[in-house]
Amino acid sequence: MKCVILAAGYATRLYPLTANFPKPLLTVGGKAILDWLVDDVDAAGKADAFVVVSNHKYASHFEAWAKGRKQAVSVVDDGTSTNETRLGAVCDLQLAIERLHLDEDLLVLAGDNLLDFSLTRFLRYAEEKRTSCVMRFYQPDTQRLQKAGVLSVDETDRIVRMVEKPQFPDSHWVCPPFYYYTREAVRLVKEGIAAGCGTDAPGSFVAWLSARMPVYAMPMPGKRYDIGDLASYEAVRRDYKGYNPSETIKDALSGEIC
Repeated sequence: MKCVILAAGYATRLYPLTANFPKPLLTVGGKAILDWLVDDVDAAGKADAFVVVSNHKYASHFEAWAKGRKQAVSVVDDGTSTNETRLGAVCDLQLAIERLHLDEDLLVLAGDNLLDFSLTRFLRYAEEKRTSCVMRFYQPDTQRLQKAGVLSVDETDRIVRMVEKPQFPDSHWVCPPFYYYTREAVRLVKEGIAAGCGTDAPGSFVAWLSARMPVYAMPMPGKRYDIGDLASYEAVRRDYKGYNPSETIKDALSGEIC
């Protein structure tokens, strides 16, 4: 399995901090956001290499960061230099698949989110289901639902419907940007793009895929910190304590912090 981290955004809402520096390398609790993610996935012992997809503007920062990591890390430069010319998360994923000839299971993560639980549990869940999987948390706020990937599941956790940024959400379950794709699903990313699935939000491919093959959604066993603007970044710097192994499934109904 490879771990692909999507980090090609421009984080314009975090200016001036990110005017010339990538958001995933901002520090929280003495470590870069990206270090928290890589350290956790590496500790699970499932990924044999990491891929960071960057835009051209920030690629050199990620390449310098990668040299300091003990893991095998490849940086894919998507060639864009402005927010207006960005490829979108799904196209960035397909670029990494093509450029590195990825033909295996992939753990795909957004590089600007932090969790207070280990992804090891999610990887075990995917192994048990033996198919592509995502996570889900309960979001009571309708306005936030309208800006997220909203899904409905059956009694087995299988996704029966998922819509990105729905005007009229039909559930309160939100899919955060953490995805496990089987090799079979990875081979369908290009087809999904050609078929017209959205490409900007990473969950758009999940919405397309789940209508074609089983995709399961695990209740999130803890909290997610979404770093979107200066206020949320300051809140994370103040509150984030790292992975807490005492977090249990009871936290799944209040999974989003920022």
